[in-house]
Parts: sequence; C-alpha cells; structure tokens
Amino acid sequence: MHQFGELEAPIMDRLWELGRPALVREVADTLRPDRPPAYTTVMTVLENLYRKGWLRRERDGRAWRYTPTRSRSDYTAALMQEALDANPDRRTALAHFVLQLGPHDAALLQQALDQARPRPETDGS
Repeated sequence: MHQFGELEAPIMDRLWELGRPALVREVADTLRPDRPPAYTTVMTVLENLYRKGWLRRERDGRAWRYTPTRSRSDYTAALMQEALDANPDRRTALAHFVLQLGPHDAALLQQALDQARPRPETDGS
C-alpha cells in the first residue's frame, strides 16, 4: 500500500469527513474553493480509487455515490505498518518512533498496548 496521491488524499479526506456516500459534484465542490479541480478530474480520481478498492459506489440515478471501504484509522495503521516493514531493524525503528511521541500520544499508545495484550485466562476454580 502506498500513500495517496496529490488529489487522492484530499478527496479521501472529504469522504471520511462527510461520513456518507457522496456524489462527484459534492466532493468536487468542497476541494480547494480558491481553485477547484475540474469535475472530470475529480470523477477520474474517484473512479481510480474505486478500482483500487478504496471506495465502493452505488447508483443514484445516472450518477454514482462513493463511500470509503476503509476508515482513516485503517489507512493510517497500514501506512505505519508499511513503514515498519521497510526497516529490517524493527526494534530500533519502534524505539525511535516511541521516543518521538509526546506524553499524550505515549499514553494513547500505552492504552492500545494494554488492550492488545491477551488477558490471563481464569479456570473458574
């Protein structure tokens, strides 16, 4: 998986923010109000994202409504995993990452680790 392209990223951001299926026009009208991209350009990018599996679509008359297939958090986690996979020294990469975290993010990471750890099983005796 790779990072989204120059126009793919803001399009996905809009769809995640909307939280509902959106028409091409709805997406196009919210991108760069100072200089919006052409409708056909947005339509092409949405179609490409659909073909890549990032969007699903449903008919709405003669148009399509697009919705993300994965959450923004799923995307971020996959990028983090890809970056980690690119380094053969995972321990050092993780250590550098953790050392760069602020206190708030470190606490969030600790909570996530606590939730991910298997709980000891009790046998009921």
